Amino acid sequence: MTDSTDIDYSQRTSGRRLAIFSLLFVALTTAGLYTVYDQFAERSINFDNRLIQPGAVLSIIGLLLIYFVADGLRLYFTLRALGQRMALSTMFRLVFINLFFSNITPMATGGGFAQIWYLNNHGVPVGTATAATTIRTVLAVIFIFSLTPVFLLTLNALKDHAITGSVGTALAVFILIYLGFFAILLFRTHWLIGPLSNLLSTARRMHLISESRHRRWQFKARREMLRFSGSFSDYLRGRPLFVVMSILFTAVFLLSLFSFPALLIYWLGYSVDYLVSLGLLVVTTFIMYFSPTPGASGISEGVFGSFFRDILSGNHLILVIVGWRLLTIYLGMIVGLVVFQRELIANRRSA
Repeated sequence: MTDSTDIDYSQRTSGRRLAIFSLLFVALTTAGLYTVYDQFAERSINFDNRLIQPGAVLSIIGLLLIYFVADGLRLYFTLRALGQRMALSTMFRLVFINLFFSNITPMATGGGFAQIWYLNNHGVPVGTATAATTIRTVLAVIFIFSLTPVFLLTLNALKDHAITGSVGTALAVFILIYLGFFAILLFRTHWLIGPLSNLLSTARRMHLISESRHRRWQFKARREMLRFSGSFSDYLRGRPLFVVMSILFTAVFLLSLFSFPALLIYWLGYSVDYLVSLGLLVVTTFIMYFSPTPGASGISEGVFGSFFRDILSGNHLILVIVGWRLLTIYLGMIVGLVVFQRELIANRRSA
């Protein structure tokens, strides 16, 4: 299982493909920042030394540590609830690998594959790894999707905004579709076996895969889908402490993620309404879930600029956007690329 998974995954993550996605990420990010610079920031930008004074640096580093640690622990305790134990050092490497792939591939598809590959490579069955990463995602989705309607309806900063009009209706539909998909995935997994089996059969008829591979993949697909379904039941029946801790650290992770702009705004000398900043970021993150671009690049910057343009002066808007994305995305992606390359080298040496 592991050898074939490594081969398939290595093919999907070829250097050329990663290079294309990386360039796309950079291009869309640049386009998004330029749009904010041109439309919302009054074509003004400058660095403010207040962000590098000792108090600011220490508080940013502290929040960053909470952000990364909580991200690792929310999956760690999900795996513990499923009866799997992994070293914390292994889990934290996965945090950065996930940050890299989920932001370099469209709709975060690569992040899921990368996590499953990594966990399977460290002894976790594919079905269990899929269940763990899906449950972790669902917990975050429940928090974000539950809070988004509340902030859309209560924040004065969003009144008369396009997001609360016709776009708001579309977002409500997306919420139902997204939650419906996860409900089927978690509670009616066997409904997906038929479509997956038909997909593999179609690939065989089109001569995309051989007969022997078709039989092997049909068996593995059914086995892992059933194992996935059983794993979710195991999570619900898992040790209550681990289940509660997985939920708690999901909340801590999201709270730290949503707090970065407020912290940057505070150190720039603004009077921060933390709840408003938190609410605007929750809605921004919600929109990012449906972005087709790698890591929501371009879209996230544009939405953030649109939401925060009345809170920040033009010369600080781009600065806060770049700081927010640097701390929560760019930094982790760079570390994740290095960690992933080291994992591949270690795998080749052990092969």
